[in-house]
Amino acid sequence: MKKHDLRHGHLAEVWGDTVDLRHLAWSIGIGLVVSLACFLLASRLLADRVDSAALARAYAMLAGLGGCVLSGIICGVLFPPKRVVVEDGAADPSWRQEVLNELAAQSGGLGAVAELPPPVVDELKALHLYELFANFQPVASDAASASSSSARAQVAEMPQAAPRAMEER
Repeated sequence: MKKHDLRHGHLAEVWGDTVDLRHLAWSIGIGLVVSLACFLLASRLLADRVDSAALARAYAMLAGLGGCVLSGIICGVLFPPKRVVVEDGAADPSWRQEVLNELAAQSGGLGAVAELPPPVVDELKALHLYELFANFQPVASDAASASSSSARAQVAEMPQAAPRAMEER
């Protein structure tokens, strides 16, 4: 398959995706021919077999919609996507530490990697995230950790509110 370059000018953005304008034109043509052929063929076949002309036309329109789906499959096979996914491994890893700190600050925390089921561990390893979670050490200042522990103690000491009785009117 020929590699496409954005500098050639035949690529455009349509509905948030990159398309080759030549392939788009071919896809429109294929869609038109296949869906119209399905509609006309079904219309001709059903005209004699169905009692009501309106019902025959409705079924023919349904066959035309099926032709649209068929043309979508044909175009999907003929014209692969033009997007290029680039993964940059040189990104600043500090944002990961910030995200992990936020997750750890939520109620329940992060937990331990050893408690995870084997399929989850396998998925983390496949995504190259296992070491990140396994080696995570929360970065918190002493003042922040002291204030969060005192806040937890205050919440624990608070009396629980009794549920309200329903008022009668």
